[in-house]
Amino acid sequence: MSRGERAVADLIVIAKEPIPGRVKTRLTPPCTPEEGAALAEAALADTLTAVAETPAGRRTLALAGRPGHWLPYGMTVIPQRGAGLDERLGHAFADAYAGRPLVLIGMDTPQVTPGLLTEAAEALRTHDAVFGPASDGGFWLLGLRRPDPDLIRGVPMSEPHTGAAQLARLRGAGLSIATSPELTDVDTAADALHVASLCRPGGRFPAAVQALGSTLRPVAAT
Repeated sequence: MSRGERAVADLIVIAKEPIPGRVKTRLTPPCTPEEGAALAEAALADTLTAVAETPAGRRTLALAGRPGHWLPYGMTVIPQRGAGLDERLGHAFADAYAGRPLVLIGMDTPQVTPGLLTEAAEALRTHDAVFGPASDGGFWLLGLRRPDPDLIRGVPMSEPHTGAAQLARLRGAGLSIATSPELTDVDTAADALHVASLCRPGGRFPAAVQALGSTLRPVAAT
């Protein structure tokens, strides 16, 4: 039996092309724009690898920019649409919908595993939505059995209360909600060090963090 035949959901990754100066800007400093982009590319590559290894009907990358060598075979690429992140998320759900439930993640949790994604997809058998909280107050995963962009549009993004606001929107619509484990997004140097310690052995992200050495580690006061 193929992966597609076993799948209960489709998967979406929403991401930016890892261009210096346009990604991981909160890491510069201590990183240079080029080092920040290298970390972003590594995080994206590991995320896409996890998605490629997860049973799914279809795997879609909603991309701002152009695909590169980090794109695995068999993944559909669609352009992001909309102004704010809330609109881009809503459009990604609408543009990727093919009649199956959808699970969406970003590019900033390279510690994600096929097991976590499979559990989220399975939750949509018995729930209308699945929500993965992030440690910064946002969310790293959102799954919907019947995607509706209005469940996301207007939710304030990149705020400490984004996750709570998104949950309130889902509950206000009367949806039954399952919860995935909390993960940490890679936004700061401390995040990068922490997340690298949680990644699967052999991943590109922990290797990229290791290559930066002391750049990401704070200098002890003397």
